[in-house]
Order: sequence, then structure tokens, then C-alpha cells
Amino acid sequence: MSVESVFPQLEPHLLSVSKPIQYVGGELNMVTKEWDDVEVRWVLMYPDAYELGLPNQGVQILYEVLNEREWILAERTYSVWPDMEKLLRDKQIPQFTVDSHRPVGAFDLFGISFSTELGYTNMLNALDLAGIPLHAVDRSEEHPVVIAGGHAAFNPEPISAFIDAAVLGDGEEVVLKISEVVREWKGEGRPGGRTELLRRLAVSGSVYVPQFYDVEYDDAGAIAAVVPNHPEAPERVRKHTLMDLDQWPYPRNPLVPLAETVHERFSVEIFRGCTRGCRFCQAGMITRPVRERSIETIAAMVDNGVKKTGFEEVGLLSLSSADHTEIGEVAKGLADRYEGTNVSLSLPSTRVDAFNITLANEFSRNGRRSGLTFAPEGGSERMRKVINKMVTEEDLIRTVAAAYSHGWRQVKLYFMVGLPTEQDEDVLQIAELAKRVIATGREVSGRNDIRCTVSIGGFVPKPHTPFQWAAQLDVETTDRRLRELRDTVRADKRYGRAIGFRYHDGQPGVIEGLLSRGDRRVGAIIEEVWRDGGRFDGWSEHFSYERWTAAAERGLEGTGVDLDWFTTREREYDEILPWDHLDSGLDKDWLWADWEDALAVGDGSSDVEVEDCRWTPCYDCGVCPEMGTEIQIGPTGKTLLPLSVV
Repeated sequence: MSVESVFPQLEPHLLSVSKPIQYVGGELNMVTKEWDDVEVRWVLMYPDAYELGLPNQGVQILYEVLNEREWILAERTYSVWPDMEKLLRDKQIPQFTVDSHRPVGAFDLFGISFSTELGYTNMLNALDLAGIPLHAVDRSEEHPVVIAGGHAAFNPEPISAFIDAAVLGDGEEVVLKISEVVREWKGEGRPGGRTELLRRLAVSGSVYVPQFYDVEYDDAGAIAAVVPNHPEAPERVRKHTLMDLDQWPYPRNPLVPLAETVHERFSVEIFRGCTRGCRFCQAGMITRPVRERSIETIAAMVDNGVKKTGFEEVGLLSLSSADHTEIGEVAKGLADRYEGTNVSLSLPSTRVDAFNITLANEFSRNGRRSGLTFAPEGGSERMRKVINKMVTEEDLIRTVAAAYSHGWRQVKLYFMVGLPTEQDEDVLQIAELAKRVIATGREVSGRNDIRCTVSIGGFVPKPHTPFQWAAQLDVETTDRRLRELRDTVRADKRYGRAIGFRYHDGQPGVIEGLLSRGDRRVGAIIEEVWRDGGRFDGWSEHFSYERWTAAAERGLEGTGVDLDWFTTREREYDEILPWDHLDSGLDKDWLWADWEDALAVGDGSSDVEVEDCRWTPCYDCGVCPEMGTEIQIGPTGKTLLPLSVV
């Protein structure tokens, strides 16, 4: 039975909202299908505004993978701004897809990709606008199965009351497996209703269904046990790892936005995973092992993407793109190909120890030298050793000297505040480092128009990392250290004006910490915040710390725990963590040993360094044997041919 578009109801009111074009669809390479021509229907969401959501690589890839199958339909929806929310509620128009403007509540599956936990209130808003009951237990087989994915899904416990399922890891293969299960269940006449469908998903061992697990708490408020309550639910749910990325060269038909978005470029993921071993980095830990795309596949994807989008910038993406074994050959080959055209190449932030001028020159050959970005993360050498970011101050100075002497004028440096064992002087060392960067730049270039932008974020401990046991720094200390650093930079008459200073205060980080390491009891807080008007919590102009702290006080009343218990408290090895039954492949004993190594480095009793297993013997993190995977890297010895110069 066909589902009608809500666009006729929506269109007369579009001029009354800001940026109406974000709601109309019609992008280049968008896919539409007849409702009755398919058997399984997905709606995919990145729970933020269109301008952030449309460029999201994960959603674009799944959108294309699903729509390539004739029997599957996939459409997209994004969070609506408050003016559109008011319009939808006033006119009783449901949350809709941008592709065909069909009601979200009519689909079989509602997949939501979370790159940050601060999108949880936007999910609740979308569910409510779609007419889908907020709580999974209140849904019938007529409602979509709500599935969480993305990095935040590695601890979905805070939203377990609102989702039906969660998927850990790479999504390309598992969304097709889920689609097969739904297709089979519908073809059989939906036997056993929604519960049976969820059972079929859970027994595969690759989809986590929270309602099939009970959480017990002890008298002190800590988790006593997480126990399956269904005989076929696995004790632990494993992450998915996509091997041989060359077989999955997506996106093949990238979406080109009609409205302005945060990334106006075509992006190619040149490898997935990272084993550099930075102890704070959840993305590096949960995406192991490293799997490279070959130089030939990268070249073909770039060629195809430029032709099909018209984008004039190509981003070569990964967690540390300069670590690709053939990055030099890739850069030179692409620079040769597009020299003299409007197409430029870009890398995300570069590791100091992976940077070289030859590589940088290839990426700027078309004359675009916007600046270089490096991420030392820790202000002092001691802190960089604590987090296993083995970059010395001399390494950084050598690198920026090379950059400034070869014509660059702008360098951006990323740091974190609040790292384990950090002291005031570690943070103030950022100012000294930035001053030395400016001094070096002036010396080697002979110019005074040298700039260095220091950008600082608050450290948030994340699940499945060695720092998952760490205490998060409180708001007051975070803000005090940032103020002292800012004042130190500004007070310097010689260098202060050449140093830009950008930072976020400690409040959003503490709430992110609550959501990152929270358990099921945190769901009550999220719902309280949403009911109190919380939306777009990742945006500073919409975020309210007071709203979150008040909701935490109400939501946790009678539990024996509070906001500080979830955030500023250090955990012990024996504590059952909310995500312990979710398997990222990392061995818990290895993570704990690495945490202890960090503390030992911090107090000076050790100088142990964890090296990268791409180039050194395996150090037994557990991922490859546990997941049945392996490192897949070059060099292949191939070239970009047969691509010719444009």
C-alpha cells in the first residue's frame, strides 16, 4: 500500500522557515523509488541539521549500499530547526524524509548514526515528530525498528529505552543482513510480531537488542550484573569489521547538496582504522585493524567522484591520512592529474611525525595554501607521553620551521585540556609552545605576518579506550586552566597578537562525559532534558548546562548516584562498566595495563611507549584474533595509471 508524500501540506509554509531549501530534497545523485516496488524500507538519519548531516560519509555510504538493491528503499531525514518543529506541530505534519517527503513512521527501519552523544535529544525529537512512541516497549509491529549506529553506539546504554537495537562497527555488510532478516520475516507474514523480529536480529550475535538484557545494581549504585533475559541472546555482542575496502568503493554516486553545508568537497576514505595507540582516542581503538584502500581504488574513486559531483576539492580522509603506505604516490599522482584545473586536494590534520614538505607541496600544487593543521594534543612533553602521542617539542618545531620556510604563513595546533595526571603547568606549556612556533616562523621566513591558531577541546573519557577508567576534570578546574592559558597568551606583547586562541568551556564536555560513560539510568535524564526543550545540544547557542544539571538531579533521584559519579570519578578494574557486554575486540586486561602504563609515565616511574603494530610486532590488543581480522596495508607497488592528466 502506497505512502503519500507530505510535501503538498508542507510546501505552502516553507517560506515561513529559515533556509527552506534544506527541507526540499532534489539533490544531485538522490535516489527515489516507488513505495510498492520494494520489500524493505529504511529511513536513515544523522541527528543534526542538514548542513552537518548531508556530508556525513557514513550515512551517504549506507544510503547508496541499500539503494543499490532493487528490493530495498533508503531515504534520509535530518533534525529540523525549532521554527520547522513548531510548524510541523502546529500543522500536524510528521517528521519526513527529504527524498520523497514520506512520513518517517511509515518505514520498516529507522537507522540513526551518532558521531556524538550530544545528538540524543535530537533523536527523541525526531521520534516524537514522527509519531513513533519514545520508548521501545510501547511500539508495535506497525512502527519502524529503531537502530543506533556510529561511534556512540559502542555504549548505547543511555538510550537503550528509546532504541530497539544497536549495531557496533562498520555498517556496509550488516545493513544488508538486517534487511534480509526483515524481508524474510515480512514474507512469512510477520510471525511473532515485533518481538520475533528482534529475536531474529539478536540471535545473529551481530545486533544488540537492549530489551533482551537486564541490568542489576548493587546497594552502592554500581552495576552488579548485565544478564541476558532471552535464552537465545548472546552473552556478548560483537562489532562488525569490513575487510577489503577495495570491494566497497563507496560512495560511487555522492550526494551534492542544494544548501550550503559544512564540507563542500568530495571525500574519499583512503583507509579505515588506526593503531597509533593514542590512549584517549576512541575512534582509533574501536576501528582496528588498519585496512587501506589501494592506490588504484583511491584514484578511481577520486576520478569518479569529481566527474559525478563537480566538487573542486577532494579530501583524502582517515584518522591519520599521512600514514597511508603510499600517500606520497597518491598525492603526486593526483596532483599531476589535476594540475592546472580547479580541483585541489586536502588532508585533515596531519601528525607531526608523518609530515613532510614534499607531501605538503603536492597537496598545494594548485596554489591553495590555506594553512597546515597539526594535533600535538598535549601541551607538555610529559602529557604527550601519558597519552602515547610520541611527538617531541623539537619534532614540532622542526616541522613548522620547514612549513614556514617553504611559504606557509598559518599553522593550526590542536590540544586537549583535562587529560589524566595533567597539572596547571602542562596546560600553560601550550602558550610557550605557541610562542616558540611563532618565533621559529619569523626566523626562518624573515617575515612578521606569521600566524598560529591554538584550538583547545576538553578531554572526555570514552568507552573501549585505556582512559575509560579515568576521572574527568571538573568544570571549574577546566575553565580556570583555560582562562589562565588565555591570559598568558594575551599578556605577551611580542607574540600574543600572532596567536589565535579558540576553546570550549568545560560544561558541554561534562555532559558529553555523562552520556559517553552513562548507563541505562541516564536515559531518564535525556528524556527530561528533551521534555524541557533540549534540542541541538552540540550547538553552543542551544546548549544549556543548567537544564542538564537540573534534569540529572531529578532523573537520578533515589538511585544513589549523581552527575559526578558518572563523570569526575575514577573507576577500578573490577567495576562492571555499562558497555562490558559489547565486544569491540579489545582485551580488557590489555586496556587496563595500558591505563596503568599511562599513570606510570605520568608520575615518572616508567617511560614505556606503545608502538604502531603496522610496523612493529603485535602487542596483543586482542582485536585481530578476537574478530578474525588482519591488518591490510601496502605498499602495492601499483600506480595511478591508467588515469591520464586532465
